[in-house]
Amino acid sequence: MSDVSPAPAPPGTPSGTPSGTAAVPASASTGAARGYAPGRTLPLGVEIVRQFKRRRTLVMFGLLLALPWILVIAFTFGAGSGQPSATLRISDLATEGGLNFAAFALSVSATFLLVVAVALFCGDTVAVEASWSSLRYLLAAPIPRDRLLRQKLIVALGYSAAAVICVPAMALLAGTLAFGWNDVRVPGTGETIAALDMLPRFGVVVAYAMVSQLVVASLAFLLSVGTDAPLGAVGGAVGLVIVSNILQAVEELGALREFLPTFWNTAWLDALAPQPQYDGMLKGAAVSVTYSVILIAFAFRRFRAKDVVS
Repeated sequence: MSDVSPAPAPPGTPSGTPSGTAAVPASASTGAARGYAPGRTLPLGVEIVRQFKRRRTLVMFGLLLALPWILVIAFTFGAGSGQPSATLRISDLATEGGLNFAAFALSVSATFLLVVAVALFCGDTVAVEASWSSLRYLLAAPIPRDRLLRQKLIVALGYSAAAVICVPAMALLAGTLAFGWNDVRVPGTGETIAALDMLPRFGVVVAYAMVSQLVVASLAFLLSVGTDAPLGAVGGAVGLVIVSNILQAVEELGALREFLPTFWNTAWLDALAPQPQYDGMLKGAAVSVTYSVILIAFAFRRFRAKDVVS
């Protein structure tokens, strides 16, 4: 039997490591670079700044913020030239005060301008990276695919929400300065509601307007994942709204129209009634959220299998 005993392990050698064998760093054993943390790649702050510096972001927000002032000028120069109607429309009451004007601005912008803004922010975010050939470099950083898509979706939805909020907020400011802070007159009946009582309801209306745009946002995002043509993704989402509005006018569809993504878009008008009703808004929110969850799930599934090198 040999009397030679094994040499003592060098100081600092982990317990269980054979003598003379160097400890292998965990990063080397997993193939990851030293200091690499997937959860720290593409921070939200970086993506927010990147998207804010885009020219389309600045132009779109400039247009949205200018719209209420353009409407103020139009009402000022066109005062008294309109034809009286049998019932009070929301446009007839726009100059009655700040809240009435904000409701009118939201009604005229939600059907198209806000749709274009939301489709632009959500449909351009991934497709433009593919068109610039920078998407492959982001993934080679490496940024995990799910994280990249999640960060871009959060920022896109944030800008979309800001777009929806800025129109009624600026309209409230412009309308108050131009027409005063008065009580709200209800379209149709002409009943008067105190402005302070209507203000919380108007907050609900703006929140519902954001929820109703989720279908446009999620479809634009899904199309953005599958194409390198940003205009195609934006146009596809806007086209959905146009087709849905056309089908909504087909009364022969009956109750099936309630499942169209745009059927409940004007349900927020019920919240401005003397006795507010929220049933339509709840149904519209359920339809919008259901569609958006399905579309976003398809977007993540498609992006995971997408070949971004070819």
